[in-house]
Amino acid sequence: MDEIDIPQYFICPISLQIMKDPVTAVTGITYDRESIEQWLKTSKHTTCPVTKQALPSDSDLTPNHTLWRLIQAWSAANASNGMDLIPTPKTPVSKSRVVKLIRDFGVPSLYMNALKKMEVLAEDNERKRKCLEEAGVPKAVILLLITCHRQGKISCLEQALRILHLIWTPCSEIKALVNQNCDFIDCLTWILLCETENPVIVTTHVMVILKRVIEVTNSRLLEKLKPEFFKQMLRVLKSKTSQQATKSALHILIQTCQWGRNKSKMMDANVIFELIEFELEKPEKHVTELIINLLAHLCSCADGRVQFLGHAGSIAMVAKRILRVSPATDDRAVQILKSISKYAATKHVLVEMLKVGAVTKLCMVMQADCAAYVKEKARGILRLHSNLWNGSPCIAVYLLTRYQR
Repeated sequence: MDEIDIPQYFICPISLQIMKDPVTAVTGITYDRESIEQWLKTSKHTTCPVTKQALPSDSDLTPNHTLWRLIQAWSAANASNGMDLIPTPKTPVSKSRVVKLIRDFGVPSLYMNALKKMEVLAEDNERKRKCLEEAGVPKAVILLLITCHRQGKISCLEQALRILHLIWTPCSEIKALVNQNCDFIDCLTWILLCETENPVIVTTHVMVILKRVIEVTNSRLLEKLKPEFFKQMLRVLKSKTSQQATKSALHILIQTCQWGRNKSKMMDANVIFELIEFELEKPEKHVTELIINLLAHLCSCADGRVQFLGHAGSIAMVAKRILRVSPATDDRAVQILKSISKYAATKHVLVEMLKVGAVTKLCMVMQADCAAYVKEKARGILRLHSNLWNGSPCIAVYLLTRYQR
């Protein structure tokens, strides 16, 4: 290869490699399509790399068929010297073509084929995904899924979810569509109950999409979420379908528990017990962080504290996670202990905190490299019940340090 004399005009000015799909910009300079598109996507100043003239990111890039034929012929002539043949470039997707595929959604005999073609385009590259997005595919797919829900059709669910998973964008049009009513959330909840050929893939796509939907849903709709919604989130957690689905479910529960009566709906679904059971299986650290965060939210209400203390291993589990996972987990775990010790501090509970090491951990927080506000929370708990815990060696050290100040 080093001995082959490569014509200079075959070389892309950006990548300095032989062009596989030469396109000419409005400035008259030819580049390899992938290189110039990446340049336009990432460059802060949309200028032609060679001429420095203005080159907007939406500029037309005209395929240079003549140059491509020359490169292909030259590659074939030098195949014996180790040159690879240049493949035929893929035809760029056009907005008009995508709009036609969207129209096919309304034809029962054509919509499956249209979905399959869209799926191929969405999986290909970022440029084609952007074209699908600009042509209005996300809205069209959402409306198709809602129609499938109303008609009980499951044949196209996997393809539609795959497309939406790849090209979802929280633009104003999508936000408005999601916030019109609960139809799309109800649709996604329904899909979780459907029997599909690839349940792991379908469930994972649904949960990722649902997480994105909840992030743009207004408080009025979040307050109206149905009990069935929370039962399905819990079912996903218990099934351990995939790490992505599990994390999405936890994010969704954290996001929704702060609105209306959603905490009570979670209590009715027995979420706290299942969260503790899940955590006792020692999941990965990020999952633990999410679980402790959610438990802290739920323990802020009386029913949540009752359910939390109803599990025999709850306090011990939280205590063991302190100083072992992350600073965020330390903060949320100490917050749980603060809620319990302040609002549910029966003698039995306080004795259990001492027995399972929660008091010791609070003392360790005081000595560890934790944030000042976390230490202050721990100090407040120790100060509140120091008389009952004064038999603990760590409390003695804490009190001695306190008096020395």
